[in-house]
Amino acid sequence: MAEGLEELPPKLQAAYQGVDEGQPIGTSAYRDWTPRSGPPWTIGYASSYAGNTWRAEGLSRLTEDLLPVYRQAGLVDEIIVTQSDLNDARQIQQIRQLVDQGVDAIIVCCSNPVALNKAVEYAYSKGVVVFSYSGYLTSDKALNASSNYTLGGYEIAKAMIEEVGGEGNFLLVSGIAGAASSESFDTGAMRALEEFPNAKLVGQVWGNWTDQVAQTEVQKFLATNPARIDGIIAQGSQETGVLKAVLQSGREVMPISLAGSAGAACYLKQNPDWISHAFQIWPPGDEMELGFNSVIRTLQNQGPKLQSILRGVYRLPAAEYVASLGDDCSVDSTAYIQPGIDVWFPDDKAAGYFLRPENPLDWAAKNVN
Repeated sequence: MAEGLEELPPKLQAAYQGVDEGQPIGTSAYRDWTPRSGPPWTIGYASSYAGNTWRAEGLSRLTEDLLPVYRQAGLVDEIIVTQSDLNDARQIQQIRQLVDQGVDAIIVCCSNPVALNKAVEYAYSKGVVVFSYSGYLTSDKALNASSNYTLGGYEIAKAMIEEVGGEGNFLLVSGIAGAASSESFDTGAMRALEEFPNAKLVGQVWGNWTDQVAQTEVQKFLATNPARIDGIIAQGSQETGVLKAVLQSGREVMPISLAGSAGAACYLKQNPDWISHAFQIWPPGDEMELGFNSVIRTLQNQGPKLQSILRGVYRLPAAEYVASLGDDCSVDSTAYIQPGIDVWFPDDKAAGYFLRPENPLDWAAKNVN
């Protein structure tokens, strides 16, 4: 067991099973850390990519939902957003610029796990905490918060293979090559495939977590590979694009893993025999709120126990998954089905990851004049 993991309640420890070997889960450097000044704090969001609906939903939750509430509570005065468009060097420069501008904490998402480490060290030297949500950084001065994507990839792939009888040909639709969460998911999916000797991976494409890209890449694969595909294991936020590619190919629609895209979920509502289940692994707004909540708790000296806050994924029966969709739903929808932060990172769960836990807004009511 990793150092510090025994401090977590047993139910939370379970979320670390099969974790990516590169994911740092040791003792946090911020257990007794205090920020260089009190609230209101300025938060930087050094986004690496803005080109898909998942990122747009996360940004919307941050700036339109969270900022007004936390500004009113006197905790946050401003959120400064930068975009690097998948350019590591540019993101490093932007992180350093945010530090020099005087931000108190920086959130990043889905980045290369090692490329930003020197920028993280620079931020730490200036009293600024860098927090990665929906992925991880390997610096021991970074904090991370996300699902256990390796476990998620394993469970999603295993469920898909079992859905079609434990054998057949499968296509893997990955996210962004080199991004920690994408690589972790694929590692888990490969573990599941290895457990089924009659399950064969016949192809892999990268959809960049973007429906349009995934649709194009799957279309090209299906057009040049006439072999039967029995199931498609797709990382989230692109399954609607995968579905559209299959529909346009003229093939019978095979099971496709579902993890939140409302367009593909609508197809399931209209075709209830298509697949028996779905998963929640990275709901975009809830993932952002998990990261933001953890940042605020750290600034409040609540003391994160570990470098990485990991939560498990969960499986839903198809009928429960589509229950929130109306009969007039559209396969073209770009929205997401999300469980809500009260399910994804409720206070009673969050408390287990911190040494001095308290609801961030309750803390503000007692400590902000």
